[in-house]
Parts: sequence; C-alpha cells; structure tokens
Amino acid sequence: MAWLKSLTTEELRFLETDWRFWARDDQLPPHDEAWTTWLLLGGRGAGKTRAGAEWVRGLAERDPSARIALVGETYGAVREIMIEGPSGLKAIGPAAKRPHYEASRRRLTWPNGAVAHAFSAEDPDGLRGPQFTAAWADELCKWRYAEETWSNLQLGLRLGERPRQAATTTPRPTPLLKSLMAQKTTRVSRAATMANRANLAATFLSQVVAQYQGTRLGRQELDGEVLEELEGGLWRWSDIEGARAVARPSQLDRIVVAVDPPATATAQSDECGIVIAGVLGEGAGRTAYVLGDASVQGLRPADWAARAVAAYREFEADSIVAEVNQGGDMVRAVIGQVDAAAALREVRATRGKAVRAEPVAALYEQGRVRHVGVFSALEDQMVNFGASGGRGSPDRVDALVWALTDLMTTPGAARPGLRRL
Repeated sequence: MAWLKSLTTEELRFLETDWRFWARDDQLPPHDEAWTTWLLLGGRGAGKTRAGAEWVRGLAERDPSARIALVGETYGAVREIMIEGPSGLKAIGPAAKRPHYEASRRRLTWPNGAVAHAFSAEDPDGLRGPQFTAAWADELCKWRYAEETWSNLQLGLRLGERPRQAATTTPRPTPLLKSLMAQKTTRVSRAATMANRANLAATFLSQVVAQYQGTRLGRQELDGEVLEELEGGLWRWSDIEGARAVARPSQLDRIVVAVDPPATATAQSDECGIVIAGVLGEGAGRTAYVLGDASVQGLRPADWAARAVAAYREFEADSIVAEVNQGGDMVRAVIGQVDAAAALREVRATRGKAVRAEPVAALYEQGRVRHVGVFSALEDQMVNFGASGGRGSPDRVDALVWALTDLMTTPGAARPGLRRL
C-alpha cells in the first residue's frame, strides 16, 4: 500500500493499463520466438478473452502497419465479446489509444493506423482474399466450420516477417485442436476457472463451480482439460464433425420436437432433454437433420412444457414426441395446458438408454444424420455415452434418440400414437 501511495497520478494511470503488471503467467504470450500458434486453453471465466485481447492490443499499438484478423464463432460473437465485451478490445488500454469500430465494415481501427477485421466461422469464405500479419481466434472448439475456416485463415497469414495467431478456447477434443496441439510451432497455455476467482462473482463460485467441480464436465469446462472420447463410446468426435451441415434444407418432410422429461423439478434435478430434428428423403436416402437443442434444467413441468411447445411453434414441427415413463398423464396434461392443439406422440421406453441409442449411433456412422450448427452440451454428452450408458443422466442424448428414432424408423405416412390434445 505504501508503494502505491508513493506513485504519481501519471504513474498510477500507466499502471492501471499495464497488462504485464496485472496478468498471470498463463495470460502472457510464449517467451521464445519459435512459435506460430499460441493456444490458450482455459475454463469458463478463466480470463482467456482478456489475454487474447491484450495480445492483439500490444501488436496494434506497437505496429501501425498491423493487419489483424478477429475470428469468432459468429459475427455477433466477434462484436459482442472480442470487440465490445467487458474484456474486449474497446474496453482495454488507455482511452486515447483505444480503437474505433465501424460496424458496417466490420473494421476496428486504432489511432496509429493499425487495423483489425471481424470474421465468422459460419462464413469461411469471408477469409478468402484478405491478408494479415496476425490473427486472434476465439472459442475455436465451437466453430461451425472449423477446418475450412482455419485453413482459409492460414492462407491469409502472409504479411510481415513472422505472422502469428492466438487461439482462445474452452477445450474439446476436436480433430482441429488435437492437430494444432501436436504441431512443433504451437505453444499451449492452460488456466482453470479458479485461477481468475478474484474477478468472478461469489455466487458463480459457490453455486456453479461447486456443482461441477470434480466431474468430467467440470474438468473440461472449469479446469480446461482436453478430455478424450469415452473408450467404447457410441459416438466419436470425427463422426459428429463429419455430420456438420452446410445449411438447413429449405424444405423438410417432417419435423419433431422430442422431450425427455425429468423425474423431479428442482435446481439439482436432471435436465429436461428437448431436441428438435427433421427428416428429408425416403428409404435408404432418408437423412435426418438436428436443428436445435432447447434442453433445460431445474424448471417446473409447466415451464419445460412451455419451452417444448415454443420450439414446436418456432420450428413449425409436425409433432412433439414425449417419453411418458415418468408419468404419461402428467406429461400429456402439462403440454395440453400450454397448447391443446399440439400434436403429441407418446413413447415409452421398454429397453435401456444404450440399447435404444445404438441404432441412432449407427446412423451417424452411415452419414445419415446432419447437425445444423454446433450443439456443444448435446455433443459432449454424445461422446461420453457408451454401450454401458453415459456419465450422469444423458437427457439430451435420450431426447436426440427419441427424435431420430421417430424420424428414421417410423414411416412418414403413418405416425402411430399421434394425437391432438
């Protein structure tokens, strides 16, 4: 405290924005000069975004000729997190040196002339043509077209003496991440959520972190570990990544909202799995499209029923497929209270989850299922679900299985059990 009091006002202002003074070691770029890619793997709230933004800020302030690519999951994510977020580029550094953002051009310009442009992993072709001295890639493991976007980015990193890139992400064992980690020119920094506890809300630490600490999901989402697929699992990451759809078909033959209700309704209860999927084609050419995951935890029956009906309306689904093992009358009643006109198909589990899931997993191996987007929580459950079952209660997977079973094994013209409430 005495040391701080001895500083002048000017020195205090400088210290306030001196990132190297405040940063942890894992938030600073590698010390050696031989690296090309810096991977910052961390848990939720570990300070990855701030580290990536500060690295870009340093490049821009030192080099007026810097041309930087900012690549995120979507254009909206780039703007709201990487640029305008509380740890984004417009919120850090001395006010006089902060950049100006032109939304119409997706361009960020620093007072000294350095420039950054925003790009989306949903639009890989947007990276064709531009060239850069550096790049910051955020949430790499959630990118929709990861391989194509990354490849186009590499072809654009061709300015300056040594183009470099930083990638900040909560890790998942995706093929791209594992490939980057194996490269000799990659350096990896790791940070757990708790490393940044001084900047996190007490309720987040006491409720969210405490709930997941020590679990497999917690090891990935909080500790930033790269967890491999479950040995003997029914799904592989390669099958899921290979199932990414370029776009949703303009017309689908049938759409369903599948619901796997929880047995109880408390904050600690199992999730209510709600998955939306559609189908196109006939016979061996029939292909299923996973359109959305609206699963939720801790809601009363009336609330999750409202969420399911909202998805039914939003996606203009043909029916709601609901498992009724946990109380058919209750499921029927709560959905009917929300929308008495909703078409409901009741299904009852007579076999274990793994047995029901095996034919659906086979559809992925055959290339007959497509994911229209990235559904992180659902996909994490999938790769952690084995022949003997999954870890925890795989309610999202169960809803997925009900949806794809209905679409891929039930003839479109005859839907037994379909009723209007």
